[in-house]
Amino acid sequence: MACAHANWSEENFSCSICLDVFSSPVSTPCGHNFCRTCITKYWDEQAKYKCPVCNELFNTRPDLRVNTLLSEMVDRFGTSVREKEQPCVEPAEVPCDFCTGTQLKAVKSCLVCLISYCQTHLEPHQRVPGLKKHRLVEPMDCLDDRVCKIHTRLLELFCKTEQVCVCQFCTETDHKSHPVVPLKEEYEVKTAQLGKIEVEVKQMIQERQKNIQEIKDTVKRSKADADREIADGVQVLTALMRCIEKCQDDLNQMVKERLKSTEKQAEDLIKELEQEIEDLTNRSSEVKQLSHTKDHLHFLQAFRSLKNPPPTRDWTTVEVRPPSYVGTLRRSLDQLEETLNMEMKKLHDAELKRVQQYEVDVTLDHDTACSSLILSEDGKQVRYGRVRKKLPDNPKRFTNYLFVLTRQSFSSGRFYFEVQVKDKTEWFLGVARESVNRVGEIIETPGNGLWILDSNPNRLVFRDNPDVRLPLRAELQKVGVFVDYDDGLVSFYDVEARVHLYSATGCTFSEPLYPFLSPGLYEGGTNSAPLIISPVNQSD
Repeated sequence: MACAHANWSEENFSCSICLDVFSSPVSTPCGHNFCRTCITKYWDEQAKYKCPVCNELFNTRPDLRVNTLLSEMVDRFGTSVREKEQPCVEPAEVPCDFCTGTQLKAVKSCLVCLISYCQTHLEPHQRVPGLKKHRLVEPMDCLDDRVCKIHTRLLELFCKTEQVCVCQFCTETDHKSHPVVPLKEEYEVKTAQLGKIEVEVKQMIQERQKNIQEIKDTVKRSKADADREIADGVQVLTALMRCIEKCQDDLNQMVKERLKSTEKQAEDLIKELEQEIEDLTNRSSEVKQLSHTKDHLHFLQAFRSLKNPPPTRDWTTVEVRPPSYVGTLRRSLDQLEETLNMEMKKLHDAELKRVQQYEVDVTLDHDTACSSLILSEDGKQVRYGRVRKKLPDNPKRFTNYLFVLTRQSFSSGRFYFEVQVKDKTEWFLGVARESVNRVGEIIETPGNGLWILDSNPNRLVFRDNPDVRLPLRAELQKVGVFVDYDDGLVSFYDVEARVHLYSATGCTFSEPLYPFLSPGLYEGGTNSAPLIISPVNQSD
């Protein structure tokens, strides 16, 4: 019977008047069933009492009684239908704690019962007066975590001191003196903070994405630079190899030509000697033959022809000298050196153009300048003033040396600047680290934070321990300084001659670097010209 009922449809439990599932079903004397409200209203509107289904007339209005069996079956059918209409719980949803077997999706959670209910099992909370007072909220998982472990009361407050959720009883014990607020109030505060955090995180993500793109761009540029460097190197070295091969060919040809000339001279002399030997051999035969002649007349007549011997050379002064190759190889190497110098000049020019692309605009910092120095208003020139000015104390100022730094510093990447040294007999130029000593004695070496070129009429050196002496350049008018901070490189260039002067490699930089200038002493007026920071002219 239960199996048969399980297959019944909604039509088996529908009122023939309202066509809906029975509500408080009652039976008429003829055996048909209707909703109590439907049949009562139907008979109220009729003059006679009859069955709406079979039209059987009743003499008096029938006394309607509840059909208990049908009522129970309708209740079961309605529950079954409601359960079928309710969705089963998905993995990310809150399940009903009352369902057995297949769990349905919870529609509400009770903060008093600490249980989540599906629509069916929620019905008592909507009907029973005592349960109606319970606090229902949207479905929540892990309701046990919402109860204070100490007082078994709902966590409804937030302690600002210890940043934890507490119940009402907690505020009367351990958190009695702590400021507490409702969860909703703290939720709104934290939500606002979360919004700020979200904005900050998005900004950090964007910055890192930008960093990634910059790194990719750097790698791309590095690859392009590497390809260009390889191509330039192949071109130059190929030209040099061709030059060496030509030099070798020319040397071989010249040596062979000299050897060939000597061999030709020797061959000609040998032929001439062989001819004379033949002639002399013939004369010797004639003399021998004549010496055996007994005929006096014939002897005297033949002897007359012997008076004129064949002409011969005085071989005592004739010699074949081997060719001299002294200086031959040297002259070839001189020619190769000349070609190499031309290629080196091209390389220096290309290198200078490349570093000039990293030009920076720098100005001198008055706060660092020694009191004996005079700086121009635009901060581009410095010269020796011969008289110390009274200046306020400043820890950045050089006290005993004629030094000055720029306002600008550099802590990464590459930078390049040029300084005019024309008409000067003495000067210092380079870069200095931020912590370089400003007071008392200064030893101008990289170990003390100074990477500088030192020039005077007698020498040009890179200051180190020991100093690195460089070839003097009488026409040195403008010096370029290039720094690759990350690669630990400081290079100096003769800008006018387009020549590389010196590079300090393998340097270790751990703090900001400042361009550094020193115009030197007055030297009786011969060194009065200023050092001038000049704009880069790449057309030079």
